[in-house]
Amino acid sequence: MSEARGAAQERRGPGSLAYRVPDLGALELLLAVARLGSLGAAAREVGITQPAASSRIRSMERQLGVALVDRSPRGSRLTDAGALVTDWARRVVEAAEAFDAGAQALRDRRDSRLRVAASMTIAEYLLPGWLLALRAERPDTAVSLLAGNSAAVAERLLADEADLGFVEGLTVPAGLDSAVIGHDRLIVVTAPAHPWARRRRPLAAAELAATPLILRERGSGTRQVLDAALGGLARPLIELSSTTAVKASAVSGAGPAVLSELAVGEELSMRRLVSIPVEGATLTRDLRAVWPTGHRPAGPARELLSLTRG
Repeated sequence: MSEARGAAQERRGPGSLAYRVPDLGALELLLAVARLGSLGAAAREVGITQPAASSRIRSMERQLGVALVDRSPRGSRLTDAGALVTDWARRVVEAAEAFDAGAQALRDRRDSRLRVAASMTIAEYLLPGWLLALRAERPDTAVSLLAGNSAAVAERLLADEADLGFVEGLTVPAGLDSAVIGHDRLIVVTAPAHPWARRRRPLAAAELAATPLILRERGSGTRQVLDAALGGLARPLIELSSTTAVKASAVSGAGPAVLSELAVGEELSMRRLVSIPVEGATLTRDLRAVWPTGHRPAGPARELLSLTRG
């Protein structure tokens, strides 16, 4: 007996069914011998060599302690004990086929839908492209997207209301595993008429921290990164629940805002917003995919995760 096989049997122990009952491959081979009357034909049907088939039958006979097959130049026939074991084997294989069909039904049900929860910047500026690519690969998978702040994404995942999430905060929420899928930079923006747009020198981090800003709500990844980078923030000028709303307010001239550079490319190129350099603060962050601890994404969730790294 090989060392690996001996170790496996020792782990299972003689009291285990896996120790005493032949595996499905051996039972399928025995059924093929019974049906075809030839060990060679049975070997070809299950995709193994005849010597391997003979070895498997002998191993099964040793395991059960009875002879199962009589071999002769004219072919192979079952012994009386072999015929009885074959009847039992047929029931086991049929039960395994039912088990397999049930497992496939569970996979089909899982793969028929995908629930995604994402923080606002990712939901608005990155996920649409990823979901289009996923649809090309899985046209029959129905996808639902729940957009909110990073705290809300974590709540959805932990309540089993989403299969995969995306967040932008500094840390991974408790109870979740994660993978970094990209990086982002926050920039200070104002309307062109704002006094900061005419500055010749970068804005100091302390001045930015002391200035009332148009901000996302507490719990958003953008707010977390900005607060940590500046060591605290002044009372918000306006507090809004979406990146689009913050951007629109800044364009209108309501005040300065801090937004992902992913969100303001068009506004900067058309001079509806102006980027204000800042010194003394690092306004970068990781973008992460997240899922409940110990439950690695599977099916369409796994495929979507792979697309984010493409």
